[in-house]
Amino acid sequence: MYVLAAVAVAVLVGTAVGTSVGEETGTSTLVVADERGIDLLDVPVSEGDEVTVEYTHSVEKTLVTDVYVVDDGTLLMDRMLFSSYGAGLPAQAPVDRDGDRFVYRPPDQRHGRLSVSTGPVAGHELVVGGTRYDLHELADGRTVSLGVERRHSLEL
Repeated sequence: MYVLAAVAVAVLVGTAVGTSVGEETGTSTLVVADERGIDLLDVPVSEGDEVTVEYTHSVEKTLVTDVYVVDDGTLLMDRMLFSSYGAGLPAQAPVDRDGDRFVYRPPDQRHGRLSVSTGPVAGHELVVGGTRYDLHELADGRTVSLGVERRHSLEL
């Protein structure tokens, strides 16, 4: 009986120590998962890194660029760039100009998980650290979710 109690305490202490050490050494990772929760892509990211989703607006047929920043385990929307107003774009919001594009800087919009419905017209692409990923192809046309997770070296 004492042996079982000692083993149980050792397991609990080992789990607690392992968890706290793992949390300190975990790496932030941008995870792209499909509708079933299956990971399709994971990319190491750091605080302040930009995560960009680019797509073609389905009606206007112009490029839309949504830029998020990794911030405290979330994706913080930093800005949206677009060339013309259309459905779903901020027509009434204050915008700046950057060349031939409008720049919208929304109020604080944090996303624990960001859902993206990919499609052949939109051709969604993900850009992280200068590397471009074809979300439509990766997801086989399905909806994906993007989120920042703490991953340990054994999970990567």
